Amino acid sequence: MLTSFLTTLYHVFLPISLPVVAGALLRYYKGLATKPLSAVSLYIMSPALIFDTLLHAEITTSDVAVTAVFCVANVVVLWLLCSLLGKLLKLSQPEQAGLALTTLFTNSVNYGLPLVQLAFGQLGLDKASVYVIIQIIIVNTFGVFVAARSHFSAAKAFQSVFTLPSIYAAVCAVLLRMSGTVLPEALDTGVSMLSAAYAPLALVILGAQMMGVKEGKETALVTPAGFWSGMAMRMIIGPLTAWGLLLLLPVDRTLFAVLLILSSMPAAVNAVILAEQYDAAPKLVSRCILWTTLSSFILLPVLIGVMG
Repeated sequence: MLTSFLTTLYHVFLPISLPVVAGALLRYYKGLATKPLSAVSLYIMSPALIFDTLLHAEITTSDVAVTAVFCVANVVVLWLLCSLLGKLLKLSQPEQAGLALTTLFTNSVNYGLPLVQLAFGQLGLDKASVYVIIQIIIVNTFGVFVAARSHFSAAKAFQSVFTLPSIYAAVCAVLLRMSGTVLPEALDTGVSMLSAAYAPLALVILGAQMMGVKEGKETALVTPAGFWSGMAMRMIIGPLTAWGLLLLLPVDRTLFAVLLILSSMPAAVNAVILAEQYDAAPKLVSRCILWTTLSSFILLPVLIGVMG
């Protein structure tokens, strides 16, 4: 186990840590602004990665169906557990919403995709792309419901899904595959170049965002019950729930490993955006994002080693 852990750290987490540390240092010493970089990642690199991966992915209809079932079941089970825990701990309504945001949504894009690609290769990335698309839809629908609660707008949530370019990239890739259309070589090469640039840029942004959370005041004034319940739900209960659900589904070994790893990622950075917009304990969510990300450098190598 120790050998597997150290091997995973060296071959997977050392390459990932370099751009993360670079982003953190740039934020600390040069005040790197992540908003412009996030826009580039969201509107250019991420859609290119999704399009390129889905267009050439070796995935089956069965993989898509199983992934969809797993994503929905996982969110429902975790939401019910969060609701129960929030009531048992007598957390305030905003903290209950913050706990749910921290637990339900993982950093499967900025952190998960590069990790899966390094750990499981192109086949793992192919399978991960389906999970990411489904998560994008869930975050921008059910995520808004969780954050907003009483002033939830179904119409607004539905519309927000269609403001994300990754959705259109996925639709275009699926239509091209179904029609058997082949992109011109020069265009396909250009998309592949943008796709290849996604992982290092996303990891630089992740490092800068982590440093931004640490520098800010978001880590103050968080109740111990709210913080530790968020940590436990995301880093312990989340992976165990995913493992149990996957055992019930007809998944191959690679898909099992990919879905488990993506479901065990730290709290999603975009969860704090929803928390701030709807006053769902953004300080709690920010602190959990920082510490779940740091603790993931211990948990995830162990999981990858076990699955390997």
